[in-house]
Formats: sequence, structure tokens, C-alpha cells
Amino acid sequence: PPPANAGRAPGPPDGGWGWVVVFGAFVSIGFAYAFPKGVAIFFKEIQDFFGTSYSEIAWVSSIMLATTYGAGPISSVLVNRYGSRPVVIFGGLLCGIGMVSAAFCTSILQLYICVGFITGFGLALNLQPSVIIIGKYFLKRRPIANGLAMAGSPVMLCTLAPLNQFLFDNFGWRGSFLILGAVLLNCCVAGALFRPIGAATASVKTQVIAERKDALKEEVTKDGMEMSSPMNVPMETKTEEEGGKDCCEKINQYLDFSLFKHRGFLIYLIGNVLMFLGFFAPIVFLAPYAKHIGIDEYSAAFLLSILAIVDMIARPTTGIIANSKWVRPRIQYFFSFAIAFNGACHLLCPLASSYTGLVVYSVFFGLAFGMVCAMLFETLMDLVGAARFTSAVGLVTIAECCTILLGPPIGGTLIDTFGDYKYMFIKCGAVMVLAGTFLFIMNYYNYCMLAKEEKETKAKEEDTKSVRTENEGRNNWNKETVWDGPELEPLREEREGLKKEVNGT
Repeated sequence: PPPANAGRAPGPPDGGWGWVVVFGAFVSIGFAYAFPKGVAIFFKEIQDFFGTSYSEIAWVSSIMLATTYGAGPISSVLVNRYGSRPVVIFGGLLCGIGMVSAAFCTSILQLYICVGFITGFGLALNLQPSVIIIGKYFLKRRPIANGLAMAGSPVMLCTLAPLNQFLFDNFGWRGSFLILGAVLLNCCVAGALFRPIGAATASVKTQVIAERKDALKEEVTKDGMEMSSPMNVPMETKTEEEGGKDCCEKINQYLDFSLFKHRGFLIYLIGNVLMFLGFFAPIVFLAPYAKHIGIDEYSAAFLLSILAIVDMIARPTTGIIANSKWVRPRIQYFFSFAIAFNGACHLLCPLASSYTGLVVYSVFFGLAFGMVCAMLFETLMDLVGAARFTSAVGLVTIAECCTILLGPPIGGTLIDTFGDYKYMFIKCGAVMVLAGTFLFIMNYYNYCMLAKEEKETKAKEEDTKSVRTENEGRNNWNKETVWDGPELEPLREEREGLKKEVNGT
């Protein structure tokens, strides 16, 4: 086998090097989720520098988040083709290039391209492979591993919020972007920890089979050249048909579009698309809202740190609870509750008009946000299984990118229109409560249908088993009785004679 296959394990070890992989995922997922929120610290100053509105500056985070999610299928295809390690390393390089380029931007449109598209695409190449490789290293402890890896987001946000404010005070937003570009190169180090696992033998077999197929095709082609021209025509047609079939099979291998016939997947997709319309906007506007009501800059940035600290504790705790024997069989209900709880926090946020009130809001928001993020991918894997999870993540993220793109700008438009932040929080809260309610009702329906289908399948299996047993008994009886009776004596003698003749031959 080639050196790239060295050190691969035959299956999910649920430990060992897997915990090092969890640490690498902790770093890459942390940057992917926390960086678009941490950049919001610079929005007030960039807005004043370029003379833009709230909705225009909100597009920076929106484009970054939408690109991170929308590039999910591309990331999934690259992971299936090259593996998680090279994809994450390349994504880290793109992140660094995007932020360094943003330091030299002279218009808000250039910021959209550098920070939004280039850095966002780099973060997409960090997020998907990190989530996918955890599913390959863990099975029994997967919810705990996912919870620990997802805790990277609050840890990074807790660090980035005060760090960004410190960098801005000392170097300005341009100098800060240069330094942040260098910081994001740590994603390359995290990707280097993603040692490939499993499918080593399969990959070697696949390579050998492919070589043999090529050799056979060459032989067939040579034989066809030696034959007359009328015989060559059908062979060429067959080769073209096989080529078209192979192309369709390759596309379906990387992105399994049959998931759109999966009832649980469709419920999850609709609920999440609705949820993301109000998921990120409150974090993007939390620090600007605090500054708007007269709170100083460091205290406003500290609100994000409080949110991140609570989030940091909530994610692994939620992973442990979700892995318990009481919750895991019905984890979809727990996920629905977390989304509705998140929306309730946003609906109550306008009541917090002082710094103490915003601290309380940040604590509850961090708890609800951590619960949702810890179960975001675990619930999807619970529905579709580990084998189809890679394709499911790619299809879900590209569908979610539309609402992620529109969420913060819609919030910014509400702020520009009414001159008050409370309408933005009410919109986000109402949307998330609606999404949580929808998921709860539809998951209840899905569980009922699954139980009914399982009952029908068992009944069919029992009927088939009883029919098979009856047929076997009848056949045995026929075999025993077919050569009995005096009227069949001549046939019996002829049968014995044929046996002797065959044995002699």
C-alpha cells in the first residue's frame, strides 16, 4: 500500500488518536463559527470610515456566513475526493489570504469580496471536514465528541472579542485584519492533525480494480481495432453509454440527491432553513446594540465573552445529556426545545435596557445557543446515518445559506427603518420559536410513522417466515412420500437403475 495509507485504523476507535482529532476540530470549527461574529467588533468603526448604513455593513458577516454554509457541497465533494486533511489545510491558507487582502481594501465592496467570499470559503473548507472526520473516529461517544469539538466556537469567540478590541485600539482595523490573517493560519496546523482513518484496504482494492479495468479496456480496444469497421460502431456506442453512466454514478457518490426522498431529512432541512433566518443576527448586533445604548466599548465586547463562556460550558454538557439513554432515542425533541428556548430569549431581550439586563440576556442566550450548536449535526446524523452524512451536510448547508445570507441584513434594515434594535430581536425570536414548534410537531409525526412502518415490517417478516416454514414442511413431506406405494414400484426400480448407471459412468 502507498505511504498515505499508513497508520489508518479499520473502524471507529472511539478514542486514541480520535481525541487529538477532536482538538483539531475544536480549533477549526471554533474559527469557522466564531470568526464571523468576532469581526462584528469592527463594524461600528468600519461603518463610520466608509459612511455606510447598518444593513450595508451587516452584509460583510452575512456574505461570510452564507459562503461558509453555501460552499458545503463543494467542501463535501473535496473531502470525498481528497480527504479531510488537505482540504482543511487549503482552507486555512485561503482564510489567511482573505484577511490580509482585506487590510488593503478601499471600499465596502472590496470588503465583501475579501472578508465575505474568500475568507468565508476558507472557513467552509474548515467546517465540513472537521464535522465529517469526527463521525469516522467516533460512534458510541460521538455526541460527546461533537459537543467538545463544537465548544471551540465559544472558546474562540471568548478570546476573539476582547482580542479584536485590543487590536483595534492599538493597530486600527487595517492592522487588526493583518494580524487576524496570520492567526487564521493556525487552521493549517489543526488540519495536519486529521490523520485519515479506515478504508485503507478498500482504497487499495479500488485502485487495483481500476487498473484491471483499464487493462481490459485496452485489450478490448485492440481487439476492436483488428475487427472490421461495422463491428466497431456498437462498441463505441457502448463505451459512450458506460461513460455517461459512470459520470452519473460519480455525481451521486459525492452528493446523494436521493436524500430529498427521506422524510426525516426534509423535516430537518425545512426547520433549519427557517431557524437560520434569526440565528446569527442577534450575535452580530449584540455589541453594536450595547454601544448604541451608551455602554463603553470594552464592556460591549465583554458581553460576547460572557455569551461565549456560557456557550463553552453548555456545549459539552449538552453532548453528555444528549448521549444519555433517556435523551438519545428521542434527541430530535431535545433539539426542537433548544431552538424554541433560543427564540424565547430573543423575544425577552428588548426588556433589557441596562448593562445588567444585557448580561442576564447574554447568559441565557449563550446557554440556548450552545444547546442548538451542540446538537446541530448530531441530530442530522441520527436521521440519515453515518454513511450518508457527508452528502447530507453538503445539501443542508447550501439550502441554509440563503436564510443565513438574508438574516443579518433584514435585521439591519429593521434597525435603519425604526431606529431601534428591539424590532430586530423580536423578529429573530418569533422566527426561531416558529421553527422549534414546527420541528417538534413534525418530529412527533416522523417518530409515529417510523414506529408504524417498523411494526408493518415485522408483521410482513413473520408472515413470510411462516409461509416459508409451511412450504419447507410440505416439500419435505413430498420428498418422503413421493417414492412410497406399490403402484410406484416400476418407477422406483427405474430410479435405482439410473443411479447405478450414473455412478458407474
